[in-house]
Amino acid sequence: MARLKFRGKVNDIPLNYKFLLIYLVGVLLPILVIILLFMTRMSDFIMEREEQNLQISMERARKDIHDFIDGGVAVSHALNTDKALYEMLDREYSGQLDFYATFDEQLRNRVTSYIPVNNQILRIGIYTANPTIVPGGNYHIIDEQVKNSGWYRLWQASGDKVSVAAYRAAQASNWSNTEPYLSVIERMDSYDSYDRYDKLLRIDIDLSKIYDVIKREQDYLDLYLVNGEDEIIMSAASGYQSGGANGYTKFAWTEEMQEKGVKTVAIGSARYVKGWRLVGIPQGVRVTNAMLDMRIFVGILAAAAAFFTAVFIYVMLRSYHYRVKRLARHMQKVSNEKFDLIRIDEGRDEIGGLIRHFNRMTARINTLINDVYKLEIQKKSLEMERVRAELNFLQSQMNPHFLFNTLNAILVVCTKNNYSDVTDIIKSLSKLLRRLLSWKEDLVTLQEEMMFIDMYLKIEKFRFRDKFEYRFDIAEEALHYKIPKMSIQPLVENACKHGIQAVQGLGLIRIKAYVADGRLRMVISDNGKGIEPEQLREMLVAVRSESASGSSIGIRNVYRRFELYYRDQVRFDIISKPHQGTKVSCEIPIKLLECQDGLDREA
Repeated sequence: MARLKFRGKVNDIPLNYKFLLIYLVGVLLPILVIILLFMTRMSDFIMEREEQNLQISMERARKDIHDFIDGGVAVSHALNTDKALYEMLDREYSGQLDFYATFDEQLRNRVTSYIPVNNQILRIGIYTANPTIVPGGNYHIIDEQVKNSGWYRLWQASGDKVSVAAYRAAQASNWSNTEPYLSVIERMDSYDSYDRYDKLLRIDIDLSKIYDVIKREQDYLDLYLVNGEDEIIMSAASGYQSGGANGYTKFAWTEEMQEKGVKTVAIGSARYVKGWRLVGIPQGVRVTNAMLDMRIFVGILAAAAAFFTAVFIYVMLRSYHYRVKRLARHMQKVSNEKFDLIRIDEGRDEIGGLIRHFNRMTARINTLINDVYKLEIQKKSLEMERVRAELNFLQSQMNPHFLFNTLNAILVVCTKNNYSDVTDIIKSLSKLLRRLLSWKEDLVTLQEEMMFIDMYLKIEKFRFRDKFEYRFDIAEEALHYKIPKMSIQPLVENACKHGIQAVQGLGLIRIKAYVADGRLRMVISDNGKGIEPEQLREMLVAVRSESASGSSIGIRNVYRRFELYYRDQVRFDIISKPHQGTKVSCEIPIKLLECQDGLDREA
């Protein structure tokens, strides 16, 4: 009875008031609730996004600074393995003229050639206890002044072969003032036969590069570069002139920092940067501005939604009379056997329900007429698609079979006529083509890759006859690790095409692979014409560039494939000298590699 009374009261309400109630309760109230929920969620989203931006900013700055230091360490290691440099530093010179002759021939550009490629390096200094060397330029004598210097004492105190030291030292132009330094220091002791005199390498990092990184992230964070002794080496506020002549300012934690949510991240995991970290203090202005922008946007959105829904309700009210007239007109057409649909905005009220039922009735009549005809057409269409698919499949099978049958026919003829060389090369070509067509996996074992390269080199050797030889030196333990397919072959092809063809004598290509220091190392070398230094620098830049243009696309594609699979963990390098050959090396941590026989990758 209560339900009937309520329904009667609702039916007594004029249609205009019904639409007003619909607008207030069914539209405006939900909009307000949704806006409140939306603002709450957006506030959380802004905070989450800002947190992600801060993490990205920290990681971006950390990676750039780590790359600067690692680049200096890499150059230090390269110089530390230069045997000729050891020999010249250990030699006793009869006088200044004798040293200057050696300096002009061997030493002048031996160190400075690394700086253009590594623009984060400010200067490189080599220190030796050899008293017959004339100090100057990049070469210095380890005397009492050097031993009493801050960087030397920091290196001695670290007890490590390689260390990264931040210190302040007197300016070369003004001994009364000091300036900050950040240096990679390494003992030169790679060769026991050249240990007559102590030797040290000091590579100074350009602090302005690190400062640019810190200033770049200032919109997100106030960054502080802190060493293992909690000393502030650099910050956006004070630059790298912080601290006095006696040292650097200690980093002090404050309550204000804690409230803002201080973030820290280690610069790297290597021993020489142990304890070094970035400390970031978030900028609160970005969050405040983002929240204000969000509130303005939501306010405009709410006003627009309320306005447009009001207009919509008004239009729906006016459409009442129009829809009734349209419904009556079409019902008259039905009596004349014309089943046209009413193509208007139906609405959700009783009139809209009547219009929907009417349209459904006429649609069913049309469906009954057209269903049988349409089903027949669909069946014929599906049958045609099936036949077309079968024809495409047969065609795709025919071409490779035709090629292999032709090769087999040539192979039979060559065998009958005792063309042993041609027979072997056709067998290799057939195996190579079959392998290319059947190689579906993205990752293959190193053994499979070497078998493919062996077939390829047999074909190349047939082409060039006695022009070159090739040798494999593959460790047994490396054969089962999986690498991207066709990743080594382009490097071998480059050695054949660009290295060996231009050699007058016998060319030699070596392919070597082994596991050492937890990494799979692969080296492809040749004794070809080599690469000019300027061309090599351009090639190294092109390999790591985002652009796909240039003459090093093959090597660049190999590097990009390794980078896609193993990110920045892969080491890729090209070493070459004119008329002395080229060596391309690639190293991948075995912990990132799959192993075919399921062996422990860390083994």
